[in-house]
This record gives sequence, structure tokens and C-alpha cells, in this order.
Amino acid sequence: MDDDNPALRALAASGIAHEVTRHGRVGSLAEAAAARGVEPSAIVKTMVVRRGEGDHLFVLVPGDREIAWPRLRALLGVNRMSMPAAEAAREVSGYERGTITPFGSRTALPVVADERLVGRTVSIGAGAHGVAATLAADDVIAHLHARVADVTDPA
Repeated sequence: MDDDNPALRALAASGIAHEVTRHGRVGSLAEAAAARGVEPSAIVKTMVVRRGEGDHLFVLVPGDREIAWPRLRALLGVNRMSMPAAEAAREVSGYERGTITPFGSRTALPVVADERLVGRTVSIGAGAHGVAATLAADDVIAHLHARVADVTDPA
């Protein structure tokens, strides 16, 4: 196991049954899905979202969808939200863009999961380029105490 990968350590410690997939860097959602042997909709994008100064959360988004900002703002009861700069996302999560995952994050953040993930087997990034974990989304949602809601639109 990768002792220097906090995501893989956190996944192992979680007790969630998962399978680690390793592949080279990919340049698109389609390439990532092919490398992991899943449909693009089964890839989970972990997005760091900024609610306010020093107030961030993770949003788990199916690969073929994007955040529906008006619905996410309404769910969270805020008027403004944004995607932080790459360096700010790294500071909060400990991971660079393209590798962000809630597992082993530098900061424990609230998690919102799109309702389309429920009941599915998904592939989520595991803290390094070309490393992912395939697991039950329901286990991820339960472990992270994620709030499940309709927060995405087709990409």
C-alpha cells in the first residue's frame, strides 16, 4: 500500500470495501472512465466549493454532470458560492486539482453528494493522478455523513 498517500490510508481505515485502480495520467473524462472500466457517469468528481471566507465543502458530482449552482445555493441557504483557486483548493484538501477526494483530506469538510450517485458503484479519485477507488457510493455517503440532494445538471 502507498504509505505516503493519505487518501488510500483513509480508505483502508474506513472499512469500506473498495478496489484500487492505477492507470497513467488521463486527459479527459472518457479516458478516465475507459482506464477504470466504468461508464463516465460512474466517475465521481470531488469539487471543493467555497461558501465564504474559510468556509468550504466538498460536492460529489457524477462525471457526466456539473454543479447546478442555484440548487446548491438554495440547499445550503447561501446567496453566493464559488470555486476556489487551485492553490486554495489544495490548501484546504491537501490535494491538487484532478486528485481531490474527501478521503484523507487535510481539512474535514461537510460533503454534499448528488442524488444520482445513490445505489451505484462508482470510481472516486484517490489522492494521486491515475489512482482511483471503485466502491459503493452508498458506503461513501454513509461514511462521510454526506447530505444527498439534487445538485447537478447534465454537463
